[in-house]
Amino acid sequence: MSLFKLRGKLSKQQSLVLGLIGLAIFLVVWWLLAEAFSDQRPLVDIDPRIPSTLDENSNINVDSLLKADSLKLANATEFEKIYPLLPPPDKVVTSYPDLIEKDELFKNTLRSVWLNLQGYFWAIFISIPLGFLIGLLPLFRGLFSKQVDALRYLPLTALTGLFIIWFGIEDQMKIAFLAFGIIVYLLPVVVQRIDEVKDVYLKTAFTLGANNWQTIRSVYIPSVMSKLMDDIRVLTAISWTYIIIAELLNRQGGIGSLIYIKARQGQIEKVFAVLIIIILIGFLQDRIFVYLDKRLFPHKYYKSNPTGIKEVEYGLLTILGVLMLGILLTAMIPSMAGTLSQLMTIVTLAGLLMIAYGELKVQRSNVE
Repeated sequence: MSLFKLRGKLSKQQSLVLGLIGLAIFLVVWWLLAEAFSDQRPLVDIDPRIPSTLDENSNINVDSLLKADSLKLANATEFEKIYPLLPPPDKVVTSYPDLIEKDELFKNTLRSVWLNLQGYFWAIFISIPLGFLIGLLPLFRGLFSKQVDALRYLPLTALTGLFIIWFGIEDQMKIAFLAFGIIVYLLPVVVQRIDEVKDVYLKTAFTLGANNWQTIRSVYIPSVMSKLMDDIRVLTAISWTYIIIAELLNRQGGIGSLIYIKARQGQIEKVFAVLIIIILIGFLQDRIFVYLDKRLFPHKYYKSNPTGIKEVEYGLLTILGVLMLGILLTAMIPSMAGTLSQLMTIVTLAGLLMIAYGELKVQRSNVE
């Protein structure tokens, strides 16, 4: 197949080879740019005291001090290469041990992921019921559809002051800010997906004598949720943008706080290292959503349900259900957090075992 054919498809081998070549080109360009923006710093012993810190009664002459330092710089024979703007790839990679040991990279990453999950949960928990009310019932559509559309134009970063006033400066504020940032985009999408449900399905349900609730359960919910999974995947990137903003407020840890501190300290290689972690987490989240979509809505990928798909579905719903229940109860009854974490762990393990059992059956069925 020609590599220049319009909308041509690559084979797996071509995709792998071209992907590796593209990665190599990206790393070479990155390294060349880092070298182009690098600088040479003279290795000299300079008095760290600045003129403003010297005592007026001191015998040290400030002009002589500055002159001596200038002569040292001018006569320097040894230099060290520094990268003040763009660190090379090797510097970024070698910064990870220090980030893990001294800056608690894993702890900060888990904190940000947990905040992100909570924000996602509240956004979905609020957006889907409201979206169905507005999308299905003309009364609520007439009352609130214009306000929902107007939410898209809110400058969310300008609302941080209001969220601090409403929720304080602790994690509740950050979760609320994240949830609101996702709701602004997700709520109009839910209404849009309801409008996109094909009339043929509605007419079929009506012909079979389905009432309103049966139509919602058998037509609207499966159709909307199967499409909404793709929209939630897209919102993953937006959620990470807002979590960085949220963690800059009352910096108590997290990836956003870590990036800010390392940037202020001039440790650019560590900033890039943390950014790469965010990209990897985003990619992993995207793969998880793809997997959830394939297993919870198999009709989009298979002509017939493979054996074992129900076991996987039950396992996934168990894990998602216990996660949602844990977030709800933790928000309402914080004192139960310790007990809930143990119970959530046990139920999650049971769900994982059910998923593993179902996946074995799916792989053996080989249904396309």
